[in-house]
Amino acid sequence: MIPDTPPRLGLLPGLIFSSRWLQLPLYLGLIVAQGVYVMLFLKELWHLLTHATSFGEMEIMLLVLGLIDVVMISNLLVMVIVGGYETFVSRLRLQGHPDQPEWLSHVNASVLKVKLAMAIIGISSIHLLRTFIEAGTLGTPNARFSEAGVMWQTIIHGLFIVSALGIALVDKLSTPASHAKH
Repeated sequence: MIPDTPPRLGLLPGLIFSSRWLQLPLYLGLIVAQGVYVMLFLKELWHLLTHATSFGEMEIMLLVLGLIDVVMISNLLVMVIVGGYETFVSRLRLQGHPDQPEWLSHVNASVLKVKLAMAIIGISSIHLLRTFIEAGTLGTPNARFSEAGVMWQTIIHGLFIVSALGIALVDKLSTPASHAKH
């Protein structure tokens, strides 16, 4: 039995459909960026290990939060690279592979937007937590943030949450009930 061959596209539809491959360098660039984050993680981890005995609890906590931040950004990159490529460029054909991410089996542009919004909120939460921990230095020469800076970070974080809720609500309202099981 001969497998089904895809229908032949006309010149213009073929060109338009093939243009999705222009995104490939973008995804490859994100893979390079993830490599940079791996180097940053290793540098910060080395800094933590070599100076752990000279740091106080707050410095260690801030360094660990920095490591978590790098991991969360790297997770965001994986979601964009894998999910975006699968959704917008070409199938990865990972069905049955033991390492296939669970979420990839039902990824589409809408699900990807919600997952990205949640990841951004997580990253923003880590930054805000670091800011709150460092807020004890407000008014001192070593202060990294002003009171207005802390306030604006909090407002922006709140806007991320409201935006994510809006994206999730629009997704829920626009998805038929039979397909809503994610």
